[in-house]
Amino acid sequence: MDKEQQYKRVLIHLDRNGDGKLSAPELQIFVEKIGGELSEEEAEMVAELMDSDGDGLLSLDDLVKVIEGANEEEKVKDLKMAFKMYEEVEGCGCITPKSLRRMLSRLGETRSVDECELMIAKFDLDGNGVVDFDEFHDMMLS
Repeated sequence: MDKEQQYKRVLIHLDRNGDGKLSAPELQIFVEKIGGELSEEEAEMVAELMDSDGDGLLSLDDLVKVIEGANEEEKVKDLKMAFKMYEEVEGCGCITPKSLRRMLSRLGETRSVDECELMIAKFDLDGNGVVDFDEFHDMMLS
């Protein structure tokens, strides 16, 4: 079963009145069923923010955006944590050849600074000799 079919099944399961869309109260019930808490006001705010056609209800496309958006946020959060592990100690916001060498050494891989420079050069899109978070993000998701 592909993702779209799974999302349709979720929508059908949550859609209490069978109109093909999720209302704020339906969203609130769902969040409570999975152990969360969402006030009526919060549910209305989520529905309003994520609603793409202005009817105050979440369509299948809106539901996909909510789920995929949450997944993407989680990926970015994880990548930021990983990036910080490799980042230069001074917190320059980038991975330098020396910081890469240090982290690889902690992981049991011995590399020279020259080898690390070559590794960084593959993903250094702006040619400044270091990898910033955007370049790291592209590297990890490619």
